Amino acid sequence: MQSAPLPETLANLLGLDPNSTAVMIVMSLIGAGLIGTLMMTNTALAGPWAKRKITAAFTDRIAVDRIGPYGLFIIVADAVRLLSKELIVPEGADRPAWDLAPLIIASTALLGFAVIPMGNGIQLADPEVGLAYVFATASMASVGLVMAGYASNNKYSFLGGLRAVAQNLAYEIPLILTGASVVIFAGSLQMSEIVAAQQQSLIGPLPSWYAFVNPFAFVLFLIANLAEVGRNPFDIPEAPTEIVAGYQTEYSSVYFVLVYLGEFIHIFLGGAIIATIFLGGPAGPVLPGIVWFLIKIWGVFLFTQWARSAVPRVRIDQLIEIGWKGMLVLSLANLLLTAVIVGVTV
Repeated sequence: MQSAPLPETLANLLGLDPNSTAVMIVMSLIGAGLIGTLMMTNTALAGPWAKRKITAAFTDRIAVDRIGPYGLFIIVADAVRLLSKELIVPEGADRPAWDLAPLIIASTALLGFAVIPMGNGIQLADPEVGLAYVFATASMASVGLVMAGYASNNKYSFLGGLRAVAQNLAYEIPLILTGASVVIFAGSLQMSEIVAAQQQSLIGPLPSWYAFVNPFAFVLFLIANLAEVGRNPFDIPEAPTEIVAGYQTEYSSVYFVLVYLGEFIHIFLGGAIIATIFLGGPAGPVLPGIVWFLIKIWGVFLFTQWARSAVPRVRIDQLIEIGWKGMLVLSLANLLLTAVIVGVTV
């Protein structure tokens, strides 16, 4: 049985009329605020603190442990430190584009969470084209990266922006093709339907999550997602040892916070997409659905941080070859094979 969207659930809890347009607008804004706050809280925990702790564990070092219990107050310290710094605008910058780029990078991923089912009734909207909508909003971050690189009037930033375009073109197509193979299995682009299609048992207690049904597609999607969120071995648009910090070189203060925030929000959006289309969404025993959903997206985050610590960066020419000659061919083969299997068995 499909749950009611979050705005309708909130209206019923407050004893309001869910058929009223004004009530639903207010409830939608409240629901968006709740989901946005949840994901921003996870991002705040991941960026300044968890990233350092995980990287230190992988590389046998000691991370932040002095400011507050387990070093957790580093989140507050970093926020105060970064937000209190001077915002330096580079000479010759294209100011409107330079100002807008961090906002686009940070906000586009938050839009994607609007259609992600996070638990019983915790879904802001459930359109029939939900998966296409998520891919569309996630890809909009490329616009922000290009704007940041071009508008900064810095050659290193410009190179980073060009690399971001090349990388996204090479890996978003395999990402979407691999997602399309899941759509063939589920028979729908609607996120709730994709989750519902994974509720049956595959073999014994093993659920019919598409990560088990088609592990090849799952691995392809994981690799393409690393490129989409800019994690090793695909952190070419930033590449600190080559182009300073790429597209974000000229950003400081609150603008740097927005760019940095956007990077981690996109990592969690990638984890949310993987959890939804390959890992059964919020499905899991005993614990509430929202808890399982958060466990799964943090599992994907842990994988991206392992890749950042353990996998060396590839060169830009290698990155393009892997994308166009490797990932694209494999994702097309997976799509065709999935279509044949479903066509024969249905």
